[in-house]
Amino acid sequence: MTLDRYADAIDDCDPGRGAVATAEVVVSDDVLVKAFVLGPGGAVDPHEHADATNVFHVLEGEPTVVRDGDAERLAAPAVVYNARGVVHGARNETDERAVLTASLSPLP
Repeated sequence: MTLDRYADAIDDCDPGRGAVATAEVVVSDDVLVKAFVLGPGGAVDPHEHADATNVFHVLEGEPTVVRDGDAERLAAPAVVYNARGVVHGARNETDERAVLTASLSPLP
């Protein structure tokens, strides 16, 4: 047994070109950690959380992270802080999969 929830959460996630697979890694009363596995060309559309902070942890690959209209390609490992109300998203412009988790707190 391991304390690590990452491998089990994304084990079955294998999105094709242009697709995104998701998995809940941790769900509690005050935080959600969700994994996003982006196939080549896959994207998490820009969005915002008015009442919660969102933190991306880039764990595999090199996704392009978008925040408030700025875009930056980041190599794993990387951490991106998205304050409440900040528009954020990610896309995979490479030919390899990219994986990031998003931690959302507090939960609405």
